[in-house]
Amino acid sequence: MQNISVIGSGTMGNGIAHVFAQNGHKVALVDISQDALNKALATIEKNLDRQIKKELISEDDKKSTLSNITTFTDIPSGVKEADLVVEAATENIDLKLSIFREIDENSSDNAILATNTSSISITKIAAVTKRPDLVIGMHFMNPVPVMKLVEVIRGYATSDETTKTVMEMSKNLGKVPVEVNDYPGFVANRILMPMINEAIYTLYEGVAGVEEIDTVMKLGMAHPMGPLQLADFIGLDVCLSILNVLYDGFGNQKYAPCPLLVNMVTAGYKGVKTGEGFYSYTHGTKELVLADRFKK
Repeated sequence: MQNISVIGSGTMGNGIAHVFAQNGHKVALVDISQDALNKALATIEKNLDRQIKKELISEDDKKSTLSNITTFTDIPSGVKEADLVVEAATENIDLKLSIFREIDENSSDNAILATNTSSISITKIAAVTKRPDLVIGMHFMNPVPVMKLVEVIRGYATSDETTKTVMEMSKNLGKVPVEVNDYPGFVANRILMPMINEAIYTLYEGVAGVEEIDTVMKLGMAHPMGPLQLADFIGLDVCLSILNVLYDGFGNQKYAPCPLLVNMVTAGYKGVKTGEGFYSYTHGTKELVLADRFKK
């Protein structure tokens, strides 16, 4: 599988493109905005420079990685040569279904179609294509060049051969693939999001403050960052979206999003991406600073 197409050049998309290109694959990076594509290439270059500084790669490695990436602003041009397409667009079911219809129509009949969705049903996505046996989930973790895990999610009709191919491909990227079945939230987010939601409820109900909750989880459970900081990093809107998928999928009250999370997203406080969530990210330092409304 030499030719890879990545749909979406945001945080996940440019990371996925980076990893494939660095491992010798020809990558077509597709986005509707040329500005977004230019920004993605700049991000990939910056991350490659960081790897050079850490002596993980050479200057020649950087050049060959960047030369392996070509950008496109339309799906038909971007997927026509693909052996594998990885969709990494916004976590929106209607958008993903629309993209998969277009990918299915314009890619070769034997191309594998993967989605980087963190919670949306692979089976539902596969059902809008003419090749459900070739549709699979490849859920990379953020930041993609650093994190080892790939959740490989089998839809109801995903074939053994497709699964085997994607598992091997993931290993060849230096990742550790874990095969899981297609149920809401898969494994990672089915466990992670209720924990984050419970941390928000703990704050909402006045049990403890933001710093206190995060400190307990960091020092008591050896988590690299607390759940509220992690929620900011993921994006509070993304957390809310995944919780809604879990709640709708299982119909279980334990997945109901905390009202505080709903209010914060509604008000536009989505974490790092907007400059403020549980912490403020507009202060110009690497130190965590509480958002004003959570200060005592």
